[in-house]
Amino acid sequence: MAESIRPALSILRRRDLEARLRLSRSTIYDKINPNSPRYDASFPKPIPLGGAAVGWLAHEVDDWLNRQIETRGKQGG
Repeated sequence: MAESIRPALSILRRRDLEARLRLSRSTIYDKINPNSPRYDASFPKPIPLGGAAVGWLAHEVDDWLNRQIETRGKQGG
């Protein structure tokens, strides 16, 4: 019986996320804060890693980036 092959999960810490998206720490936290004018409900949510440490799943970040690219194309940009 063949097992399904699942890719290894990759977790981005905040600094890695900042570098990948070229966004500042404050912008990232604004995007996940529903009270912020820059809130983006589609932005990947952080996952707790223990204590105060959080990370973001790399595949969710990639999916979000791809949706941004698709949206840009639909807006004629």
